[in-house]
Order: sequence, then C-alpha cells, then structure tokens
Amino acid sequence: MIPRRYARYYLENAPSLCWLVGLNALAMLVGVRFYVETMPSMSTFLWPLYLDSPAALFLATLSLVTLLSTLGRSLDEVPHNLALAYLHTLAFVWLVKYGLWTVLALNLGFWEYFPDLYDYWFIVLTHSAFVLEAYLIPHYGTTTRGALLLALALLLANDIFDYVLGNHPPLRYEPGLALVFGTLLLSVLSVWGASRAFERLDRSAVRR
Repeated sequence: MIPRRYARYYLENAPSLCWLVGLNALAMLVGVRFYVETMPSMSTFLWPLYLDSPAALFLATLSLVTLLSTLGRSLDEVPHNLALAYLHTLAFVWLVKYGLWTVLALNLGFWEYFPDLYDYWFIVLTHSAFVLEAYLIPHYGTTTRGALLLALALLLANDIFDYVLGNHPPLRYEPGLALVFGTLLLSVLSVWGASRAFERLDRSAVRR
C-alpha cells in the first residue's frame, strides 16, 4: 500500500490530481493508437476486451475524476456509494492485471523485445507504474463482494476472449501455455489484491 501521506499529496491537491488525470488520459490515447493499428475485425462493443491497457487507463481516469468534486477536502471526506465501489474496484483490478500482464508477456518473450529502449524498457516501466497507481485508489475507494465477483467474472471473460477466441494483444511471439496460465493467475491475484487493499463499503454509513 502506498503511504497515506503520499496519496494525500497527489489526490487532495488540484495541480497534482489534474496532472495525474491528464497523464492517464494522454497515455490512454497513445495506447488506443497502438491497439487500433493491430485491431482484428470485431464488433465495436467488444473493443474494451481487446484494448486491455487503454481500458485500464480509462477506468483509472474515471476513478480519479470522481475526486475533482472534493478538491480542497480530505480523502476521509470522499463520498462512498455502491456505484463508486464498483468503479474503483474495476479500475484497481484492471490496472494491476494489465500492468503485470505486460511485464510478464514481454519477459516471456524477452529476446524479442530486449534491449529495445521503447519496446522493452519504456513499456515495462510505464506498465509497472500501473500497479503503483492502482494502490492510490484504496485510499479513497471501497469495494463490495459483488464488485469483486463482477471484476473476476469480467477478467476471466477477457481471458477467454484473448486466448480461446484468439484476440490477445499483439505480441512478437506466439503465446504459449506459460502466458495463458500466467494471465489466468493474474486475474485471480488482482481480485485477491483488491479484496485485501480496499475497505468494504458500509452501506449504513454511505456518504453521497
């Protein structure tokens, strides 16, 4: 967990929060451009299942934007409700899973990417930062059992879409069983991480 004092610095101050929101939005657009260039033919509603990292950044951006209405107030005063619990949970698990998935995928195909400055080092470092950002979210968000179960179901559906239907993100090598099982494990671990990191929503004390 990121120390509370650092979370408060980035999330309670307008310049740092706006910078973080803007950086996420910019990174999302860069990711969309990369994926669109390789996107197979599919229905529009399936795009979020293919645009893994951009989808994670989109959810993270939405999660951070919910804090804009509380600028100038403590994180302890951030509103909590069921809809926000679902959003924050999905943002967390998508950031953790697809941050770690990218590191895993590039290292399983290490010699296809290393030592390229952008395609290895930049990608690994930026996607590792997904995980750090994810651990800011529990400082202002909550979760529920339903949100965790939905997150797991959606992640597993995404895995089926990627490896059973053959729509996994573009790689320089053909994914083998190590990547498939590693991806499934990351789906479970990211949801487990959310269950450990978040406090549960107290519906009797919901702040709107």
